[in-house]
Amino acid sequence: MTTPDLPFGLLIEAEELVSYLGHPKLRIVDLTRPSVYEQLHIPHAIHVKPQQLVQQQGTASGYLPDEQQLQALVDYLQLSPEHHVVAYDDEGGGWASRLLWNLHCIGFHNTSLLNGGIHAWLGAGLPTSDVIENIERTSHLIPAQIKEQEKYQISYTDLKQHVEKQDVQIWDSRTFDEYTGKRLAARKGGHIPNAYHFEWSSALNRENRLKLHSFDHIKKSLQHVGFNLDQPVVVYCQAHHRSALAYFVGRLLNWDIRAYDGAWSEWGNMSDSPIVMGERPL
Repeated sequence: MTTPDLPFGLLIEAEELVSYLGHPKLRIVDLTRPSVYEQLHIPHAIHVKPQQLVQQQGTASGYLPDEQQLQALVDYLQLSPEHHVVAYDDEGGGWASRLLWNLHCIGFHNTSLLNGGIHAWLGAGLPTSDVIENIERTSHLIPAQIKEQEKYQISYTDLKQHVEKQDVQIWDSRTFDEYTGKRLAARKGGHIPNAYHFEWSSALNRENRLKLHSFDHIKKSLQHVGFNLDQPVVVYCQAHHRSALAYFVGRLLNWDIRAYDGAWSEWGNMSDSPIVMGERPL
């Protein structure tokens, strides 16, 4: 779904965005570090901090916020159903994708990720600003009701049942050392049984301003690991930050993909969670 005047797809290039700067129905959301935003950002961009996108529950630090916190985000961005959100960051798309995943969970799909983020924007020599945007008030905001949660999110209990039945593909998007258990980031190390490893940053082309590799390249890489892109998949990392980009990549590939936002910060601290150490057998 796109607004009539903003024919953007899920992924857009900097050159596509520049001619729409200042459009009344465009919300450009900056998720770079505050020091970067204060120095320069895309004109009219609104800055959002990671803590506005997550909720702590027990040991899990990356849960989808409750409806009250999500409504506060909608109010902050002044989002109406007619707006279109373009998100970017300075790390290749992790936090920007996390914002878009949150919006998808409340049924808002007028969203795009800026390919390469601020690095691509600067590399193209496009204008920047250091002016803090004053957002014009919107008369009818979208309701922040979590109505598509089951389509894009999976809980610990549900995922554990799928793992026990061995009837779901699982994508671990953390580093290899986290996956094998060499690096410990919870009480238990390792990975969810039968999870394939494909680090989130493997989708990024570091030789091309952190833009995504071509869809064909990413698709072949995922298939080489062992994934079947015709079957559903669940993605996770430590706190559904890095895996947010993996989720977005899945959407771009028309993959049936859900995110486990409890992630390893929950799974690795649960007493009854099954885990596997080391590499997955070939």
